[in-house]
Amino acid sequence: MKTTITTVGLKRLAVATLFACGIVHAQSTVPVMQPTEGDFEALDFHFQSGQTLPTVKLHYATLGTPTRGADGKINNAVLLLHGTTGTGRAYLTPLMQKELFAAGQPLDASRYYIIMPDGIGRGGSSKPSDALRANFPRYGYNDVVEGHYRLLTEGLKVDHLRLVLGTSMGGMQTWVWGERHPDMMDALMPIASQPVAMSGRNWLWRRMLIDAIRNDPDWNGGNYTRQPTHWTRTTPVFALMTQSAATLQKAAPTRDQVNQYVDKTVADSRGVDANDYLYWFESSWDYNPEPDLGMIRAPLYAVNFADDMINAVDLGVMQRTVPKVRQGKYVEMPESVNTYGHQTLQHPEVWKPYLVELLKSLPAQK
Repeated sequence: MKTTITTVGLKRLAVATLFACGIVHAQSTVPVMQPTEGDFEALDFHFQSGQTLPTVKLHYATLGTPTRGADGKINNAVLLLHGTTGTGRAYLTPLMQKELFAAGQPLDASRYYIIMPDGIGRGGSSKPSDALRANFPRYGYNDVVEGHYRLLTEGLKVDHLRLVLGTSMGGMQTWVWGERHPDMMDALMPIASQPVAMSGRNWLWRRMLIDAIRNDPDWNGGNYTRQPTHWTRTTPVFALMTQSAATLQKAAPTRDQVNQYVDKTVADSRGVDANDYLYWFESSWDYNPEPDLGMIRAPLYAVNFADDMINAVDLGVMQRTVPKVRQGKYVEMPESVNTYGHQTLQHPEVWKPYLVELLKSLPAQK
């Protein structure tokens, strides 16, 4: 008899993997706090590749109200950066809002002006699927950070940040922010990331997804007439990389449940544009903050998880690199019943104490 997927655990697993695949933001429930959303057009945008676009649209959502110091400048802005396949709305889940933005929480929206942009290539920001498809400029993480910077300084008139916090890809871009704009923030918190170039297992699984798209019989060099779907059979690799073994086993303890989960993941991923997906994973080509870690001036507190297969703690990366940051510190949280592998990043109740510690260590806002 075929087992029907009804367990709460498997539903949570499916949601977590869809989140990783960039699908949950389109299905999420109405947030408790309604954000203000807008678009900023960055004119004459120059990419590192040498390519340019006359206009790059940058979508964003905000919570809270900007306040100004004695100098008339906004002094309570916080920048939150999302993961590879997500959008700024990743921070608007009920759990995120309850644990981070509610009254008395570390990023209380009555105190802070919280900015959650969609990075270039994602969500409501300019991306290949808008029109250019395979002719869209080859962007990298530095281009995404440049887009954030222009949104803040030109669009929202923010020239200083109380905090930059990011998860996964957003964590990686937090390191880049600290190097490129070292005087623009009071503090940095990269979560579920490491400040080294992609290699080893972390690049291997991404390369699998990239090659699956490029070798899809309907790919046609990215100028397809119908959406390629053969490549989506590789998307369950997300579960292997982003969930802990304990989480997977608890959520799908039978073969039938695993089979149903795989089929649902593949079916749901067919709603994602192949060009967008390919660009997401290729955009890490320029990421390697390690040589310039000494340029970071703001206090930095990195948080990683021992059961995160993407950022393996047994490689000793944080021990080697964080001492290069003059005010850097890190924690590698041990695996427990409260961690979920890489996707622990979706559980601020787990890592929030370190955010509280970081904010308490800062001097008063000016």
